[in-house]
Amino acid sequence: MPKVLFVCAGNICRSPMAEGVFQDRVNKAGLADSFEIDSAGTGNWHTGEKAHPETRAMLASHGIAYEGRARQVTREDLDTFDYVLAMDHDNLNNLRRLHNNPRAKVDLFLTYARAQGTVSRDDVPDPYYNGGYPLVYELVSAGSDALLAYLLNDNSR
Repeated sequence: MPKVLFVCAGNICRSPMAEGVFQDRVNKAGLADSFEIDSAGTGNWHTGEKAHPETRAMLASHGIAYEGRARQVTREDLDTFDYVLAMDHDNLNNLRRLHNNPRAKVDLFLTYARAQGTVSRDDVPDPYYNGGYPLVYELVSAGSDALLAYLLNDNSR
């Protein structure tokens, strides 16, 4: 069972959206029992809070329910998850500083979509200060599709 953790800064916008979309893709593929999926933030500013209202609204508009609460990533996460996927370079660098020899594959979330040619960028932009939730949803959707295809094609380690 692949264990996947999505990570952004506060765990209220991008990473919960990725968690919700990826879980939806996994469920629709009939693989809900085959994956463990979660999200976390590199910071602790929003610990215990629900996802941002615009994140929840964007997910709901696509028929995806999300009830998760924000939490901060831990060093242990980097040893218990198989994939720890950062939404941007800043969070990727923070993860790498947290643990210099993790068991998990720590990478950018969009790596798989970029390799597939479905996106042309590395980072999912933070919509917290400037909106952009539709763009984030579009990128997270492409990223989730590419990640699931990668994992189902047994390209994992």
